[in-house]
Amino acid sequence: MPDGTKRSDIEIGQLVEIVQKRDQGSGELTEGFVKRILTNSATHPHGIKVMLASKEVGRVKNILPE
Repeated sequence: MPDGTKRSDIEIGQLVEIVQKRDQGSGELTEGFVKRILTNSATHPHGIKVMLASKEVGRVKNILPE
């Protein structure tokens, strides 16, 4: 299962779980649909940074099946 560290695995409109900056300590995940991909590089060890449709920003931890 893709883990969100490769930009090529993430598509606009996809359902994902992200960890927001303020939740990095607790590891709390936020679920939502990708609105924008914010990371420019092809990969990132902590997850690709995205903005959800709900305007929350964080790094993708899980890509959820539709």
